[in-house]
Amino acid sequence: MNCFPDEVIELIFDYVTSQRDRNVISLVCKNWYRLERCSRKSVFIGNCYSISPERVIERFPELKSLALKGKPHFADFNLVPRGWGGFVYPWIEAFAKSKVDLEELRLKRMVVTDEGLELLTRSFMNFKSLVLVSCEGFTTVGLAAIAANCRFLKELDLQENEVDDPKGQWLSCFPDCISLVSLNFACLKGQINLGALEGLVARSPNLKSLRLNHTVPLSALQRILSRAPQLVDLGIGSFVHHPASETCTNLKNTIKKCDSITSLSGFFEVAPRCLSVIYPICKNLTALNLSYAAGIQSRFLIKLIHFCGKLQRLWIMDCIGDTGLGVVASRCKDLQELRVFPSVRIAGDDPSGVSEKGLVAISEGCPKLHSLLYFCRQMTNAALITVAKNCPNFIRFRLCILYPTKPDPDTMQPLDEGFGAIVQSCRQLRRLSLSGRLTDKVFLYIGMYAEQLEMLSIAFAGESDKAMLYVLNGCKKLRKLEIRDCPFGDTALLMDIEKYEAMRSLWMSSCNVTIGACKALAEKMPRLNVEIFNNNEKVDRSVDDAQKVEKMYLYRTLAGRRNDAPEHVWTL
Repeated sequence: MNCFPDEVIELIFDYVTSQRDRNVISLVCKNWYRLERCSRKSVFIGNCYSISPERVIERFPELKSLALKGKPHFADFNLVPRGWGGFVYPWIEAFAKSKVDLEELRLKRMVVTDEGLELLTRSFMNFKSLVLVSCEGFTTVGLAAIAANCRFLKELDLQENEVDDPKGQWLSCFPDCISLVSLNFACLKGQINLGALEGLVARSPNLKSLRLNHTVPLSALQRILSRAPQLVDLGIGSFVHHPASETCTNLKNTIKKCDSITSLSGFFEVAPRCLSVIYPICKNLTALNLSYAAGIQSRFLIKLIHFCGKLQRLWIMDCIGDTGLGVVASRCKDLQELRVFPSVRIAGDDPSGVSEKGLVAISEGCPKLHSLLYFCRQMTNAALITVAKNCPNFIRFRLCILYPTKPDPDTMQPLDEGFGAIVQSCRQLRRLSLSGRLTDKVFLYIGMYAEQLEMLSIAFAGESDKAMLYVLNGCKKLRKLEIRDCPFGDTALLMDIEKYEAMRSLWMSSCNVTIGACKALAEKMPRLNVEIFNNNEKVDRSVDDAQKVEKMYLYRTLAGRRNDAPEHVWTL
């Protein structure tokens, strides 16, 4: 391709959208490095402390879209102390000073302040998209600044955020002329100005995705849908009314006209008998998210699923039961992603929830399934072997047994052979989370067969340091390793430490790692940040090196030791 002019090569590069592929392209030769550098418009950074914003700007001067992650994944399980870090303000400030023409910003598990959002609106005149996932620190004052000042805003997506001071007036700050395509405020807990919301929808003819919070009633939903029949993705707020009421009748008549809706979510408050209102659009649904609809009984869920024959993605509560999953398997032959969340923690011999029977039924009826998150009360080796045989195309397989060390209930054996079958059959597996009674043997299987594995999350598993070594030595493409409550210690941590250079991060909590081993690792590997912390207590830095570490987080960095660590985080 060197015979082509640079302009032609740049046009070809524009068709390469994968971050990984573009990274490979840049290594071919100096000319390709230069062309890729100047043509890259989108960058993903999996750890905000792995590189400085200034270096990113120098590397990609034409950057327009930035995706940035902050806290480690276990923050979702309250294992990372509050105040740990992950501040986005320094990034926004650096981009503003360098006059980067930023148009899109996607943040996950970061601290976002109102000041940062206001600086964003003042600094980037062509800003179009803001996506915040599991972020904290901002209020609706910052959202009001985004709404009022980003004239070209097309997307405002708020997912699972902690938003303080949730007042409903921020929706009235959008200008009269707006080009919104996507608006999601489902996570906001406060009241919403319904008049402002309806007016915003009425003057947003390009709106395709709208997800409402729990305070938006059915009556307002009916008026909104009458103004936006073009919606493709709808998140419903409150769904509580008598099914024979005038409100439900009006909504049913309106929703019949919304035949473009293919994705449905929400239902934070739901009267199950009202679900018949949405039956007319179920035949077109390819995505259904009922992960917050804990109030729907199994029989109502099953009846709803009967109308959803085209589903490709389903998120649902475990109250659907094994019988309900059997209905999903018989009706949804094109299902590609399934997530089953726990409604309540199952205790004793309570037969509620799902088990290995539901998963086997899904595998038999949905051969296209490639992504699974499954909370269940028990699992067997035979079931996992069957699933591996029926669905060899898994890319993500995450199984959580609510009793994390429970063995196979039929044989009382560890689940090593079942998970071994998964990693042996599913050769494209990239993400794996496993639970149940597991010995070192399953980690030997993972190291031998999971050649494409990029992320592994394990808890309450293994017998010795050998288990961790099997994974580190065998999984050549591993980027993230998360370990919790496992008997792995200093030997496993310090053996062949050069492998951490190729990984993004390693998390270990409630293991047998000592402070001395962490110090030795940090000293030998200066390009790694090694952090030690407890929940919210100041770390005692005078303790003996033999003291066990409660939590250790290791990550590769080009920026050196961070300067914003609080007193309860010890960066070695």
